[in-house]
Amino acid sequence: MRALPGIGIMSLLAVFVAGVTVPSAAQDYPARPVRIVTGRPATMMDIVSRHLAQRLGEQWARPVVVDNRGMSTAFVSQAPPDGYTLLVADSGSLSIHPNLYRSLPYDPERDFAPIALLASSPVMLVAHPSVPAANLGEFITYAKRQPRGVDFANAGPWTNNHMTGELFKQLTGVNLVQVNYKGGGAATAAIIRGETKAGFSVPFVSLPHVKAGKLKAYAVTSSKRFAGALEVPTMAEAGAGDVVTTYWFGLLAPAHTPPALVERINREVVDLLQSSGMKSALLEKGAEPGGGRSEEFGAFIRSETARFKKVIEAAGLRAE
Repeated sequence: MRALPGIGIMSLLAVFVAGVTVPSAAQDYPARPVRIVTGRPATMMDIVSRHLAQRLGEQWARPVVVDNRGMSTAFVSQAPPDGYTLLVADSGSLSIHPNLYRSLPYDPERDFAPIALLASSPVMLVAHPSVPAANLGEFITYAKRQPRGVDFANAGPWTNNHMTGELFKQLTGVNLVQVNYKGGGAATAAIIRGETKAGFSVPFVSLPHVKAGKLKAYAVTSSKRFAGALEVPTMAEAGAGDVVTTYWFGLLAPAHTPPALVERINREVVDLLQSSGMKSALLEKGAEPGGGRSEEFGAFIRSETARFKKVIEAAGLRAE
């Protein structure tokens, strides 16, 4: 056989091997246990990750385990790109923090291969029952009359709740005084006790207290009503215009994971998300299923990053 100019036999062999092993790896996957790395335990993201791991394990007939790590995103960015270490990360680490920190131990666009949007949840504006406002319009009027503003509890600095409060402040002119707590549960408990007047919270945390009469719910920030609380209007329906944002999280692999493997995992995960059992489990946790192709999830992350950038720049925020 005549050799091609500039290409040796070993180079041709390498090209041939690469061409046949990537699809083979996708077909044989998984050949051993898979690890899904995510953040703190007992959060909505963690619980959904465990539902997903259980169902994938059943489908693949291989163990799929959830590994909770404080630096989950940075950890997975350094993992081998073989599909056996995956990441579940949220809007905070993928789209908010890159706009706030001068440097991060990972690059959301460079270090990961997006697989699929797993779930999204609206953010709900809730208040203590003593607040003299029956609906969102009355709440905005009440808040604007407070000379020192309204104390707003959030799940901590630079969280999705914090950014939602900043967006609400910018679009309505309400003076919100952000009060940081260690997590959404602590922030919601502070509103129930009356330490703060109101706040934004995901339905997973706040909805049980709304149903028990311990909190008022004025509106959700999604573009349509949340299926688990259809009686609560959207911000647009309640007269607050374009206060549209969600808390979301998705599945990613380390960069350079073979595209055929990414697409296989995407197909199987999206099929699971559309199953009645997974839909019910998500709705119970205050979330709705995601889906779509891997490239659509990548485009979504970039669009969310650009959207949060505008909010953060308008607020003059910077994390050190």
